[in-house]
This record gives sequence, C-alpha cells and structure tokens, in this order.
Amino acid sequence: MNSVYFRIIFVFIDLVLPLVTGYYLKKTGHMHDKNCNLMMKINVVGLCTFLTFLSFWALHLSKQLLWLPVLGILFTILPGILGAATFARSFSDYLERGAYIVSCMLSNLGVLAGLSAFILYGEAGYAYVQLVATPQNMLLVILCFPIAQYYAAKQQATEAKTRIKLSFREMFLTKNQIPLLGMLAGILLQLNGVARPAILETVFKNMVHFGAWFALLPVGYLIDFGRASEYYHRVLSQLFLRFFILPVFFYFLMKNFFTDQVLLGTILLCAAAPTGINAVIAAQMYSLKVDLTIASFLTSTAVYIILFPLFFVYVATKGSL
Repeated sequence: MNSVYFRIIFVFIDLVLPLVTGYYLKKTGHMHDKNCNLMMKINVVGLCTFLTFLSFWALHLSKQLLWLPVLGILFTILPGILGAATFARSFSDYLERGAYIVSCMLSNLGVLAGLSAFILYGEAGYAYVQLVATPQNMLLVILCFPIAQYYAAKQQATEAKTRIKLSFREMFLTKNQIPLLGMLAGILLQLNGVARPAILETVFKNMVHFGAWFALLPVGYLIDFGRASEYYHRVLSQLFLRFFILPVFFYFLMKNFFTDQVLLGTILLCAAAPTGINAVIAAQMYSLKVDLTIASFLTSTAVYIILFPLFFVYVATKGSL
C-alpha cells in the first residue's frame, strides 16, 4: 500500500505540479512563448530521443506479449480513423480538424492508465501498460506529427487559395522525427545482444521525471480556461469515442482470445485513457488549434478520474469482467 501512495505522490509531482507551475509562470509573466516553444523542442528532439533510445535498448518482448505493442498501435490509429471519418468532419477549419484528430489519437497511457493499472492490479498491470504505451511514442513522431503538419499546410493552402504542397521530406524527414533514430539505435543494440549498463537504469528513471516536467510545464503554460471553454461542447463527441466505443470494441475483441482478468482489465484501462499532453504539444508545434486539444485534455481527464473509481469498485466486488 505504501508503494501505491508513493506512486500517487509522484503522479502529483510529475503530472499536476508542472501543469500548475506552467500556468502560474504565464499568469505572472515569468515565462514567454519563446521559452515555451524552446522547452517543447528540447523535449521532443533531445529528451524523447534519449529516453526512447534507453527504453528500446532494454525492451524484451516474448512471443506471448508481442500482441501488447500491436494493441498500442491500434489504440492510436483506430480512434484517429474513427474520429477523422465521423466527428472531425464537423470542423470546417482544418486547424481545428487536425487538432481534433490528434486529440483522438494520442492518449494518456503511460501516466494515468499506468497508475490506474498499478492501483488495480499491481506491478503486472503496470508493466502491461508500459508495453502497450511504447508504440505511441514512436507513432507520435512518425505519424501524428506529419498529420498535424498536413492539416496546418492544408489550412494555409485554403486561405491562400492554392494547392497544398508538401513533399515526403517535409513531412517525414524533419528534426521532430529524430526520436525515431533513438528507437532504431536501441533496437539495434538489443538485437545484437549488447547489454545496457546497469547505471543507465538509474539514469532512465531520473530522466523520466525530468522529461515529464519538460513536457508538461509548457502544456500548463498554454492552458487558457477561457479560450478552451469555446471547445468544451465541441469535444464531447470524443468522450463517446473514448469511454464507450473503444472500450466496448476492444473488450469483446480481446475477450474472445484471452481469459486473464489482469490483461482484460488493463486493456480496458488503456482503451479508455483520456487525451494525452502530446496532443497539446503536437498542436502547438504545428500551429493547430491548441485550445481544442486543451479542452479535450481537460474534459476527458475529468471524466476518466470519475469513471476509474467506479471501475475499481466493480472489479473489486465482481472479481471478473
């Protein structure tokens, strides 16, 4: 139980406190847009590359657990496809549409879903979530960033009344894709049997907390409750997608293949994870409607915090799903 409390404290330190700090720095004028954008670039190009490199270097996947990263890919791509094909069409502004789609795709797997799985199922649940969450970091740079760039370019072309002009290099070969090199380097060392030095495990654990601040403090800086309120009612469709369509779909899909209650419960927690802060970062980096992603982040997180205790009580009393 002490371990649970310890993790909850770190969630406050690594999730709530940097958001509050960033918001405070903006309100007091101690931080400016230039510093916010610089922190985001350092996080994506530097810290994400390093952490991705270390995590993939130490990642051991058995054949039995190989489907977990596959699910992580589906948890990112499927809601993006559903969102783009349905609710996103209500946005005529391409900056809003792009922000809506990346908000659908990027969820808070590693932090909120991971903590929830740990509280409910212990270390096994937490480890399963990390395997599911790993591909999303990869898809952020090789898929979500290009999508954000595409919609930004499409809006510019619409306003200029010209055709959109984007080359493969402009979309996929930029400095924002550098973390992919870290992933490939880590995989290469792993496949060649090069053991990761033990000291790097300590470095990784410390850098995760450091990286959380570099990622979340700019998000706190960007939060404007007044401007985000314009989009609260327009992102309600995402709640239906996140908390009904995806959990029901993946529950019945996985129930036919797996009977392990820990796995099924963990999959449900991941499927219902709220919008992640990476959606806000992607929107800011490519000049999409940041306020829409913040509205999605705030509303979906609030609903998740309400629903998780109910799910916890149900599992605790029923013992099965």
